[in-house]
Amino acid sequence: MAGITVALVLVPQSLAYAEIAGTPPVHGLYTAVAATVAGGLVGSSPYLQTGSTALTSLLTFGALASLTQTGTTLFAAHAALLALVVGVVRLLLGVLRWGVLAYLMSQPVVAAFTVAAAMLILASQVPALVDVQTGSDNPFVAAGQALADPGIWDAVGIGVGLGTIAIIVVGRRFGPRFPGALLSTLLGLGMSAAGLIAVTAVGDIPSGLPPVSVGLPWGTLGSLVLPGIVIAIVGFAEPASIARRYAAEDRMSWNPNKEFIGQGLANIASGMFSGYPAGGSFSRSALNRLSGASTRWSGVITGLVVLAVMPGASVLSNLPKAVLSGLVIAAVLSLIEVRPFLEAWQFSKPQFVVAVVTLVATLVSAPRIERGIVLGVALSLAVHLWRELRIDTDAWVDGATLHVRPQGVLYFGSAPALESDVMRLIASNPDLRCVVVHLDRLGRLDLTGVLVLRSLVHDLRAGGTQVYVEGTPPQAERLVDTVLGRHRAEQQDAFNTRDVSGSADPKSDDRPDAMTT
Repeated sequence: MAGITVALVLVPQSLAYAEIAGTPPVHGLYTAVAATVAGGLVGSSPYLQTGSTALTSLLTFGALASLTQTGTTLFAAHAALLALVVGVVRLLLGVLRWGVLAYLMSQPVVAAFTVAAAMLILASQVPALVDVQTGSDNPFVAAGQALADPGIWDAVGIGVGLGTIAIIVVGRRFGPRFPGALLSTLLGLGMSAAGLIAVTAVGDIPSGLPPVSVGLPWGTLGSLVLPGIVIAIVGFAEPASIARRYAAEDRMSWNPNKEFIGQGLANIASGMFSGYPAGGSFSRSALNRLSGASTRWSGVITGLVVLAVMPGASVLSNLPKAVLSGLVIAAVLSLIEVRPFLEAWQFSKPQFVVAVVTLVATLVSAPRIERGIVLGVALSLAVHLWRELRIDTDAWVDGATLHVRPQGVLYFGSAPALESDVMRLIASNPDLRCVVVHLDRLGRLDLTGVLVLRSLVHDLRAGGTQVYVEGTPPQAERLVDTVLGRHRAEQQDAFNTRDVSGSADPKSDDRPDAMTT
């Protein structure tokens, strides 16, 4: 029952998402059959529904729009080849157990990219909603051209599209099981077939089983490798987040490597049977779970139900394009959220900047929106590196003793900052006779960090200052003991007889000269 329920939503959605991808609508059905069945056979989540999605469709359009004319057989062939590239990349990532890449993108980056993609998808549906032909590949430019001349808008088409949106949005109040997409599709198809409305229809949708892809444009394979890799990783964020969320709710384990393999096989199957790149759907996975699915067989059944529809797919030729636009708009409206940006501003200003830059870069780079998320990932890694280059040093003076307690990670990037802090503190306190370095607040020490520490100990002792290293974390004791070696032994002997006044660990409110660097 879950598989059948999802199939009733998938059929109209696959036609709508194919329009976003730039392929003829029937190739959305091919994707719905091949990717859904193959994705249902292998994977980690029992609820994940694979197939056409708005985000992956937009990524596909962006990757191929500059290569050939959209809506043509040649464009569909390029899309099938791109699906093969995406499938092979995901399959390799899963086999090589590189599922950790699913966590590479930070939440601000993913949230900003999703919002930007949703805005672009909404803009891309404006021309079809008002029934105006445009010649731009940029969704915002195309929307602007369509809205520039209200005199040529089709009022009936706009009414059909808005009615579709209303049915779906209002229907959600009755629960996810309400067949809003199916109901609006049947109403639009029925009114068009009965001659009650005269609007632009989807056009010829051939009946028959998905054909095996032949004569693919292999000469353009080189230009599709990089977009394929980007789509394979970026597009995986959607199914990964779905699977992780439901696994947490059901207290089940989730294996990203297995999910990569399943999504890889789904895309390979889609490419082999004239489809285009596929991903995991939020809405259909939620409906699948709510409808009682408990194993991945529900996904297989969904694909088989769509396959059963294929011999009679030609009846969908009269479906108004405005209905498909309404389906897409209703699906992505919920993806436009301000909350992630507000949270980023509240908790981390650098991450807020990362999110805003990702959003703007994605919008500006349209239709090549994958460039936006690549920039976002690079910027988030740069922010992380910038933070890791810093180390918080809590320091206080007790008599003639300087106590230094670094906090964070002492590694090759932050070790110079610690050395600089200590030397600056010593220079500002010329009467110091002893320095105690407390390591108990460090989460990790690498070899370079300990080597810098050894050099610091050696140089200070050579200048006549006693130095003690205390509170080594258990996980770093072996490394510190090995590297410091003789210095540790000398320290212990000196520590047993030291006459320098000072407490090793005074309370913060008892420190006479507290300093934080």
